[in-house]
Amino acid sequence: MNDKEMTNALPLRWSRIDRRWSRREHTFLHRDMVLSSFNDPSGKELQVLKNLTPRQWQKLLHWLDTSGLALYFLDRLSELNAIEILPLAIHSRLEKNLADNTQRMEQIITEFLAIQKSLLSADISFAILKGFSLWPHSVPRLELRSQLDLDFLIKQDHATQAREILEARGYSLHAISGDTWEFKADPGRIKSIKDLYKPGLSRTIELHIEPRTANSAEYNSRLSQLRKVMFRGYPMPVLSPIDLFIGQGLHLYKHICSEFSRTAHVVEFRRHIVERYHDHEFWRALQANLEFRPGIRLRVALVIYLISRVTGSFAPQILTAWIAEGLPADAILWVDRYGARAVLASFPGSKLYLLLQQSMEVCGVISDRSIQRSLLPRSLPQRIDSAAENENIFARVKRHQRQLSYTFLRARFHAVEALRYFCESYRWRHSRNGLVL
Repeated sequence: MNDKEMTNALPLRWSRIDRRWSRREHTFLHRDMVLSSFNDPSGKELQVLKNLTPRQWQKLLHWLDTSGLALYFLDRLSELNAIEILPLAIHSRLEKNLADNTQRMEQIITEFLAIQKSLLSADISFAILKGFSLWPHSVPRLELRSQLDLDFLIKQDHATQAREILEARGYSLHAISGDTWEFKADPGRIKSIKDLYKPGLSRTIELHIEPRTANSAEYNSRLSQLRKVMFRGYPMPVLSPIDLFIGQGLHLYKHICSEFSRTAHVVEFRRHIVERYHDHEFWRALQANLEFRPGIRLRVALVIYLISRVTGSFAPQILTAWIAEGLPADAILWVDRYGARAVLASFPGSKLYLLLQQSMEVCGVISDRSIQRSLLPRSLPQRIDSAAENENIFARVKRHQRQLSYTFLRARFHAVEALRYFCESYRWRHSRNGLVL
């Protein structure tokens, strides 16, 4: 497909987005067509993908894997009766991934139910976050989701007891970041992107600790308003519908304001909103909940606006009529200019989100990390492998070589993206001045 054909294929909703960038990145339109298929009842735009070369398909497949959309896209093509656009080799690979991921998710579900039983037996107050709690509004079929871990919200008073339960099941504390404790068991190294779908690689759990402070009313209310959802014949404690929705929106905002954002999160949150499209009572309850929480409202509003710019209008008027009030003009400009890049980016992403971070700070939405620390981190990257029991000298050398290689790649990424950020900041300042004028 040549430049002219690519330009003609540009969807109407991109008419005001940086076309020069779109021409330079041919793969951009391929990814956009994949994403638009979740909103297009006919799937007509997908027909352009029939003309892709084998090399272009491999690049698109890599993005589908890293974005978490591979199995969602396979399922969507089945719904549209458009499987024929996939080359035979790509179709076979995705079907194998689906079979592997189905088995892997069954293993994760079994592990989750066992841990849940132990927590309930110990009278520990908890809720499952993300993951299975997104079923069925955001994730109708769990085997299609690229899920790598389990997340629990735990009261601080129960954190030590929960840790003991996990350690009894073979987990060990791997890292602590703020109020999040990460546990790993049977760590397995992912040798290729296709291994993401294979069962039995590793077990990872994150405990999100509820702070025991005077201003933790938000967390207390979340755990005090739990509801039980029947999951595989067992009652699963999840957040209230309002807290679950807000949490999902904040999680997406956190990823947008980071180096790399998985596109699957956009599809899932969009699906949640569409599922509740006619639930006016829910939207009124959400408005009442966010009335005196402007920082949270603006974060959720930003991601809803972003999704609408990338996929087209989709949210009910009862929601859009109020939620974006007070959203900074600079943040809107960032979405219009860079939002598509953030949603459709390849791993490891970029640092252009820092421009959005500055824009949101104008209205009091402060990031946990300063721009200086984000541009040039002061610490080495996290360990990617843990030492195995009875590790011999050769395995130890290989492990250190992998860590050294990973450290070099991260250092190169920070250097290149910091330079790109400074160059783009110049253009950004001119864009903002044009907006003011």
